[in-house]
Amino acid sequence: MSCPVETLSDTADLFEAGLTSYGSVRLMLAVEERFDVEFPDALLTRKTFTTLAALAEAVASLVPEKV
Repeated sequence: MSCPVETLSDTADLFEAGLTSYGSVRLMLAVEERFDVEFPDALLTRKTFTTLAALAEAVASLVPEKV
């Protein structure tokens, strides 16, 4: 099942909304490029990419001044 991104809340489960493992890798690469960061191994977990809020928190921990 997939749904339009506009309908997702910050706490919606992205995997339930249709995000795949491949999609999460593409998302990670896009976020790394956009914020000029590199996710450390400790953040390469499903939990980091489960919600928009979790992803924002992870990025903020890497570059607090950019978020």
